[in-house]
This record gives sequence, C-alpha cells and structure tokens, in this order.
Amino acid sequence: MEQMTIGQVANEAGVQASTLRYYESIGLLPPAKRVGGKRRYTAEALDRLGVIQLAKKAGFTLSEIETLLSGFSETDPPSARWKMMAQKKIEEVEALINRAQGMKRLLVEGLECECLRFDECVVLVNGGGREASEIGKETGDAWKPNHSLERTGNAATKARDNDYPGS
Repeated sequence: MEQMTIGQVANEAGVQASTLRYYESIGLLPPAKRVGGKRRYTAEALDRLGVIQLAKKAGFTLSEIETLLSGFSETDPPSARWKMMAQKKIEEVEALINRAQGMKRLLVEGLECECLRFDECVVLVNGGGREASEIGKETGDAWKPNHSLERTGNAATKARDNDYPGS
C-alpha cells in the first residue's frame, strides 16, 4: 500500500498540513505511521478526510464529527450513525433558518423607518408593529420589553435595561 507524506495528503485533500496534525491530536485521524520520524499516511486517511469534509459541509462540529466517526458501536453502520445525527442537526438548522428569517424581517422593516430618533422608532421599539417578544422568538433572543411609546421616559433606554437585567 502506497504511503504518502503529510504534504501529499494535505495537497490531495485541499487542507493545510497543520489541519492533519490537529485532526490527529483530537482523534479525528488515527495517528500516522512514522518513517524516519516523518508521518506517512495511507489512502484510508484521504477517505477519512473526505468524510470529515462532507460532515463539515453539512454543518457538523468537529466534536460531532468525532462522535459520528467513533462514538457509536462498531456494529452500527455509517448510514445509521448519519441518520441519527442528521435528524438532530436538521432541527438545529431549522431553528437557525427561523432566526435568520426573523432577523431579515426586522431589517427589511427597518428600511421603511424614517424616524429622526431611535427612541421614537416604532420599528426599533415594537419590531415594526409586532410584539417584540414575537421577534425575540424568531431571532432567538429573550427580549420582552415592558414599554411602549406612550409611556414617559426614554423607550430605548427601557428596552436596553430590560435586555440587560441588573443594569
């Protein structure tokens, strides 16, 4: 079986040599054999790097990839491992999409704003006429202001004070 240097593997996989050393140090890649003190890899390392790169593209963290590769019983086929972890990742991606859509709606609504002061801005204070707590649900923030423009005082300051308890 042909053995490759760290540079050859890195070049073939499109990563830096330091990435290979790091993956080895955290257990994503098995330790390479040494010949004359230098790392030598087999084609299996390229296969493993392909799986790692695919999982990264799917949004898995390195910790999750480690679980995918070695956190299951040897009798569990890779497809079963992938399905189990992908279901959870899909839920996370859906939450991220919802948060991003809420952020976009708030930004788009803000484009309509022509207020001269932030503390008078209905979009900023009330999320474009919607309850700010609804926007908080969409964006993942727990912001629940207890103010309105009719109240006396600076609404933006009250919103900030609600956003940061204890301030």
